[in-house]
Formats: sequence, C-alpha cells, structure tokens
Amino acid sequence: MADALIEAIGEVVDHDGTCLLAFHHDAPPEILHHTLDSAGARHYLDRYLAGPYLLDPLYQLALRDHKPGICRYRDAAPDRFLSSEYYRQYCERTHLKDEMDFLIDVEPSSTVALVVGRRESRFTKTELERLGQIESIVHAAIMNIWDRWQSRENKDARNTNLHRRLTECFENFGEPLLTRREQEITQLLLRGFSTKAIARRLDIAPGTVMVHKRNLFSKLGITSQYELFSRFIETLSEV
Repeated sequence: MADALIEAIGEVVDHDGTCLLAFHHDAPPEILHHTLDSAGARHYLDRYLAGPYLLDPLYQLALRDHKPGICRYRDAAPDRFLSSEYYRQYCERTHLKDEMDFLIDVEPSSTVALVVGRRESRFTKTELERLGQIESIVHAAIMNIWDRWQSRENKDARNTNLHRRLTECFENFGEPLLTRREQEITQLLLRGFSTKAIARRLDIAPGTVMVHKRNLFSKLGITSQYELFSRFIETLSEV
C-alpha cells in the first residue's frame, strides 16, 4: 500500500525519497515506511529515533492541536533552524534541497507525516500546487496504511517509558546548574530559535535573553552552540 502511494506521488512530482512516520504524544516516532537503503536508515533514522527527534520541527508541528494538512518543512522551522546544530547534524547530511510534508491525525494522540524530499532543486510553485491538489487522496491513503499497520503492530509495544525518559532529559537538561528560565532558553536554542524569537516567545527583552545565554554557557562550561548540542546529545545517550 505504501509503495503504491509513493509511486503515485512520483507521477505527480519528481522526488528523491520518502519517509512515512507516526508521531505520538506518549511514545517515540515509528517508521512505517521509507525508501532509504540500509546504510542510510542506520545513519539517519536510527540516530534520529535515539532522541534527537525531540528537536525536529516536524515532530513539534505534529504534536500541535492545529496543523496544516501539507506544508514545506522549512516553513514550519524556527527562524534560525538552518544555523542550528540539529540541522547541520541531522538535516544537512541528508542533502535535501527541499521537503514537503503531508500530515494527518490518525488518533487523538498520534499524527502520521509523509515526508517527500528533493535533492537537486526546490519544488516549484506548479509542483506545490500539484501536491496540494492530491492532499485529500494522500490523506486517505495514509489512513489506510495506518489502519493496516495498527492491525499488525502491538500498540502496547510502543516504548512509552523511553519517550518519557527522553522527554524528561530534554526538559531537565542542565539541572541542577541552570535556573528554570535558563533551561527554557536552552531548549529553544537547541531547537533553532534566534535571540529575538526567544524574546518574543518568552515575552522578555532580547538583551535579557543574551544575559541568560552568557550565564548558561558559563555554568555549563561551554562557549558555542555546537558544544551545547554535543552536551545535549551526550546526555541523551545516557538515557
């Protein structure tokens, strides 16, 4: 069923690969289908599922109550996402120039996303319109794929305990050195928000964000975003 859907999308636009993921509020994502080779799956998907998915804008978007049925990945990302270490380590290495995502809620706490990637060039306006025209068809196909997946997989087998521990690791990263406000700013920095965007989100002055940033870097003994990301990934690996 998934192969037929991917083939149908290939008739509408040229693309260089797809991935079908189920995002859950209480468990790690599940990979329902992908077109990566085994080496690519190990390099990208296995590493992603180990915890960094928590920083993925698509994961954040999927958890929202209100979300578009189709969107461009970069349009859902924070303003400095392309400069974030998460992007450099997990997105840039996929060599994708562009990505379109179909999203549909399949259960009250689960959303399935179909990622359609392009390596050589960005999707044109005409191609985006074509994808928009098949949105309802793609959503119906995803629901059918999900129903079949659910009939084969044991819902209770989802590793909710791992997801809880990973989420707690993210939310509590920096304890006991950082204040709660510094932790909030750390989380937003890791996800790719700029100083101005963090200030707007937390309703504080940009200068205050800079002071907090200097303080949290000092307390963690780091001097760069790269070191912050590396420290976070190291902490995740201990979960």
